[in-house]
Order: sequence, then structure tokens, then C-alpha cells
Amino acid sequence: MDMQLKGKRAVVLGGTRGIGRAIAETLADEGADVAVCARNREQVEEAVAALAKKGIRATGAAVDIAKAAELRTWVEDVAKTFGGIDILVSNASALTMGAHAEAWESLLKIDILGAMNSFEAARPHLEKAASERGDAAFVMISSVSAAEAQNANAYGAIKAALIHYAKGLSREYAKRRVRVNVVSPGTIYFKGGVWNMIEQNMPDRYNAAMKSNPTGRMGTPQEIANAAVFLASPLSSFTTGANLIVDGAITQRVNF
Repeated sequence: MDMQLKGKRAVVLGGTRGIGRAIAETLADEGADVAVCARNREQVEEAVAALAKKGIRATGAAVDIAKAAELRTWVEDVAKTFGGIDILVSNASALTMGAHAEAWESLLKIDILGAMNSFEAARPHLEKAASERGDAAFVMISSVSAAEAQNANAYGAIKAALIHYAKGLSREYAKRRVRVNVVSPGTIYFKGGVWNMIEQNMPDRYNAAMKSNPTGRMGTPQEIANAAVFLASPLSSFTTGANLIVDGAITQRVNF
């Protein structure tokens, strides 16, 4: 299927590994130019080189997403390099568990303010792209933890805030054809990822998570990327304000 992304210009926060990397590669496979950022410079350079081999324009930089000025400057630089921005994907997360002050602070700075600062920097370019090309998109990666709680946890609360933020933005920018959507993954496994670490260090918890999923397995970064790229594409031109749950039916709630 042609996702109508050839020539689109995309920015992916946290785009060097896991879900973010899969999103960046899927966008590139569909013909979009892609810019990625992360804190590790070597990982950024490796990702950019791999993306460029797909025949698209690729760029990236080591960026501390918790630093607003640094993030905004990078997004502006990407817009100048590409001549605009059609797609913004906020995938970066502090991935901090617990309800202690440090967890709240790191998640707020990276997950919430990272999404907000990147959007504010990209917004005029997204609006311009929507006006000239008919569609622009902002996709945020949340989590099924946003709507499930067994104890106090800053991670779930912050991910829930992203969904609320997205809905508000979708209403505000709908007339300008800038769409805003969320993908909420369930348990996603990849080497070096959270569930790989849990598998190695907390096997009982890992096995319990496997047993609780009706599909009998965990999801892959590619399965989340497929959903995110679909929402970012013009094929989803009438979809905005949605929270697409991709969890293999691990959650029990009804998603009205």
C-alpha cells in the first residue's frame, strides 16, 4: 500500500532504537525524509547513515530533549535543512518508574515538555505544510499504562497527560489541517529494551506479563511503527484526536 509519504519531511524524537527507530525506518521506506534525535551521538550517527542508505534525505543530532532551547533549535535547524516539516513524532521518554520526585521531574521534562517544545517549534512549519500540501501530522507515543494503575506511578500519569494534550491540540488545530493523534503500545519487546531487561533481571514478572496477554506474546517495535506511520500519513486525513491502542488485547477496558 502506498502511504502517500514520498517527499514528506518527518522529525522523530528518540528515533535511534526500539519503537522510534522502527518509526524512522518505516517513514524512510515510504519515501519520507527523516530527521532523528537522541542523546547518544554515536547512535544518532549510525541511525542517520542507515536511513540515508534507503535513498532519502536523513539528518540527526545528539539532543538533550529535557533542554527546551536545545530541542527547539534543533527542530528549527531540521526545518531549514528540509525546507519544512510535514510530520512530527514524539517518541522520547524518560521511562522512569515510581512516584518519587525525580521520576515526576524527568518524565515531565522529557515526555510532556519534550512533546510540547518540539510541537511549538514545529507548529508554524506544520501549519505551512498543511496549507500547501493539505495535511500535516503530530503523533505522540503514550502507553496503555495511561489508563491502568496498580499503585502510584508517575509514568502512567504522565502518559495519560499526553493523551489529554493530544485531544486538546487536535480540536485547536483541526481547521488548520494539522492532525494530532496518539499511539498507546502495550508490552513491546526488543533487545536492549525495557522488557528485555525485565526478562533478564525479573523473570517472574516477565513470565507473568507473557501469560496475561491473550496473544501469548509481546509486540514488536515494527507493529507500533505501522500504527504510528499510518496515523501520520494522508491515509488518515480524517483521523485526529484519536488514541490508538496497540496492545494485543492485554488491557481489559472497553475503549469507547
